[in-house]
Amino acid sequence: MPARQLHLGAFMRPVTIHTGGWRWPGAWADANFSFPRLKHLIQRLEAAKFDALFMADHLALLNMPIEALRRSHTVTSFDPLTLLPALAAVTERIGLIATASTTYNDPYHVARKFASLDHISNGRAGWNLVTTANPDAALNFGHDAHMAHGERYKRAREFYDVVTGLWDSFADDAFLRDQESGIFWDPTRMHVLDHKGPELSVRGPLNVARPVQGWPVIVQAGASEAGRQIGAETAEMIFAAGGPIEDARAFYADVKSRAAAAGRDPEQIKILPGALVVVGDSIEEAKAKRARLDSLVHYESAIGSLSSVLGVDAGRFDPDGALPEIPETESSKSGRERTIALARREGLTVRQLAQRIGGYAGAAMVGTPASIADEMEEWLESRACDGFNIMFPHVPEGLEDFVTGVVPELQRRGLFRTEYTGTTLRDHLGLKRPANRSFPA
Repeated sequence: MPARQLHLGAFMRPVTIHTGGWRWPGAWADANFSFPRLKHLIQRLEAAKFDALFMADHLALLNMPIEALRRSHTVTSFDPLTLLPALAAVTERIGLIATASTTYNDPYHVARKFASLDHISNGRAGWNLVTTANPDAALNFGHDAHMAHGERYKRAREFYDVVTGLWDSFADDAFLRDQESGIFWDPTRMHVLDHKGPELSVRGPLNVARPVQGWPVIVQAGASEAGRQIGAETAEMIFAAGGPIEDARAFYADVKSRAAAAGRDPEQIKILPGALVVVGDSIEEAKAKRARLDSLVHYESAIGSLSSVLGVDAGRFDPDGALPEIPETESSKSGRERTIALARREGLTVRQLAQRIGGYAGAAMVGTPASIADEMEEWLESRACDGFNIMFPHVPEGLEDFVTGVVPELQRRGLFRTEYTGTTLRDHLGLKRPANRSFPA
């Protein structure tokens, strides 16, 4: 039995990361906005013993030209914190992770919703803390401009402190529910946060009992300097960017060392890079599937995706020329830098870069169940990851290929569980239940 086992999350954006995935023959093109489809998919993931379903979120239409946007299957999807309680009712063990922005929410809202989800699901909630990269979101929340990158992360750090403080409003034993005496709860076991900081002012207490897990699992993404530091200080799962395994090892070591420097146990942070997985009966068949998938991405969509990542209108560039110098923007810095580095490293034209970004340009594993298991095992054993957030090329077929092909191969090697051994998301990830800071044991 290997010393370590993989953790597997399913990253659904909402259902597939690849721009051409909805056009695959037989794909469920309506899955983003179909509860019966989503119910089927999460139940298949739970049967395969996945750690969690990870629902991303967007607070605005993707910031790309309408010619590209009209080809995007992400233009409409459910609000994650409306969807996940419904999915909690039709599942029993799989974790439920949702994105909630620290820039366009208030801490009390986030604390209350995730505490409620954790109770509804009996301890399966996770909060993906993001600062929101899309500048167009500002216009939907009464702002004329997006908050600057550094200011967003400054607010996010304080936001984390407030939300976790609110989750600690009540001691675990505060609710007596003594029918004979008529005492429902003990006021001495309640803490009023009374937070007054540079960015936020929140009195508290939260009007929801302490979550089943103590706190829902804190999930973060971000490879910028600010993103790495806040992740090392606060995250319990990090959705890392895919890339060459050497870069992944360096990222893994950097974040874990930062966590240790911050006084945290590095083993209490699980790093799961995103990976698009395309499965075939042979490596040649899998490569042919990927090529066919990429061919389904229209150039209008490709150049729109590139514009979104770079934060500028790439449609005005010479399609067959090199990528020009790109100015700094308030969009995602790490995504912009990875894209520019890819273009420079491989000498790609704007057209070639757009086609790569337009489908999916991150880490991909394309092969047979055995070859994919080989890659995953290498990543795990070489400390490039603690597992993966799996992205399916299309649904339902792409998901079925993985759960019926790759998962059994991983289980055969002892790299992945055959049964759940716990009931909460923390149990699945091997994370400790946090102590209550307001009521220390």
